[in-house]
Amino acid sequence: MKGIALFTFFCIFVRLCARIHYVRTYDDTKRMLEKLAKQTAIYGISTIVVRFLNYLLTPYYTRIFEQGEYGIVTDIYAIIPFALVVLSMGMESSFFRFTTRAEEQGGDIKESKRQVFASTWGMTSLNAIIFFALVCLFGSPISKAMGEAYVAHPEYVPIVAAIVMIDVWSIIPFAKLREQGRALRFVALKSLSVLLNVSLAIGFGVAGLYATHFGVGWVFVANLIASIVTLVALLPTTDKIKPRINWTLMRQIFLYSLPLFLGGIAGTATEFIDRQMIKFLTPGSEAQAMAELGIYGAIVKIAVVMTLFTQMYRLAAEPFFLAGFKKEEFKEANAASMKYFVMASMVIFLGIVLFRDAFALIVGSNFREGIDILPIVLASNVLAGVWFNLSFWYKREEKTKYAAYITLLGLVVTVVLSFILVPKMGYRGAAWVRLIAEAAMVVWSYILCKRHYPIPYDVKRIGEYFAMAAVAYAISEYILTWGDGIHLAGNILLFLGAIYYAVWREKIDVKALLRSVMGKFLAQRR
Repeated sequence: MKGIALFTFFCIFVRLCARIHYVRTYDDTKRMLEKLAKQTAIYGISTIVVRFLNYLLTPYYTRIFEQGEYGIVTDIYAIIPFALVVLSMGMESSFFRFTTRAEEQGGDIKESKRQVFASTWGMTSLNAIIFFALVCLFGSPISKAMGEAYVAHPEYVPIVAAIVMIDVWSIIPFAKLREQGRALRFVALKSLSVLLNVSLAIGFGVAGLYATHFGVGWVFVANLIASIVTLVALLPTTDKIKPRINWTLMRQIFLYSLPLFLGGIAGTATEFIDRQMIKFLTPGSEAQAMAELGIYGAIVKIAVVMTLFTQMYRLAAEPFFLAGFKKEEFKEANAASMKYFVMASMVIFLGIVLFRDAFALIVGSNFREGIDILPIVLASNVLAGVWFNLSFWYKREEKTKYAAYITLLGLVVTVVLSFILVPKMGYRGAAWVRLIAEAAMVVWSYILCKRHYPIPYDVKRIGEYFAMAAVAYAISEYILTWGDGIHLAGNILLFLGAIYYAVWREKIDVKALLRSVMGKFLAQRR
């Protein structure tokens, strides 16, 4: 039911992007938004199914692992995205931008695109090989630096490094599928990875392997096998192009990607470092710190529904907004997308926080004590999506230096406040730090956008949706306190009221929108 509800709001969102009233005079923009709607519908329903299967591992792991053991899983899966960002060096966005540039410049477009693909793939592949070799060479000191849990199991480190290497090799080929609009192939291969990972992880548990000395290491083995199989299945989509670096082209690409690279490091570090701060700044023993990390990681997993919505949007929106079309059309489309993104996000936010006691059942009973941070984590995820929308203008205009400025601010706020709040509040302090850092990045992004590339965001309407969610949440928390039955009934009314308000405010014909989206999805499948 959760997936169906999310997809319903998602469908409304993507179709509204194609029907915004103040871009009706721009036929090209309408056509491009229709394309975005079709692609995101495919990404949306497929990604929900795939991610839901992967999501099943959270209730499974939190019921078979202790808090400290799950803390290791949380720690590793915070490190992996950071490593991917470092090793990819911003090449994914560069690939989208330079393939568009090849189309704009004319000539042998096909060969130019092949050169961009070969060079970006070659650069990321080389980085991955060097990284894996260094980790294997310095495995012992790396294990010591990561903590006692990894000293006891140094074999975890090279396995995780291998996962990172294989996943980095896959980044640019997956980007190529997105650039070509091959959404179904993209989702099919991602599905293969997740299905294999989930099957192996559960299979290892049924076989009793998690009870052996190797313990949670089998989680990483399952991931490694899935990554390898996916890469092998992905290779035929590369059109037999070999990863080969054209250094003249790479210098141009690197000039574009360097600010994105630095910004990506800072931005991912902002998300990655909260786990590290819990691990190293929480008072008490390392075992206690890992337990807190496990609780924090489990609650963050509950909030994945909001992250999933942003991810579905990102998969289609990034190549869409980095394509070449007129400046004013871009501004109008981006402004409309922002408004509807916030509207949908606020409804999803309320759908989770108003019924968080039910969502708490997703994780094991040992992890539910941290459910009070769920609204904070969800709000952080919403702001992360807002910041993502605000990033398109400087990527499009190739002023990617602003990515470094904004994310560096977020990193500084995270580090400084973590030293203040985490020792006093533990994982709850980390949750508040993350929210404050995301808010700081949104504010600074908006200021820079308004100063350098004014976009007519409907700030008043966006503010209404934030206020609607805040008021509904406050009523639930501080007024509807007369018993479980009344509280539940009141929350249902609040949630339905929020949906009605959004539909009424935007004059949405829900039935027509859903028929249209599903019709396009089924037509695409045929």
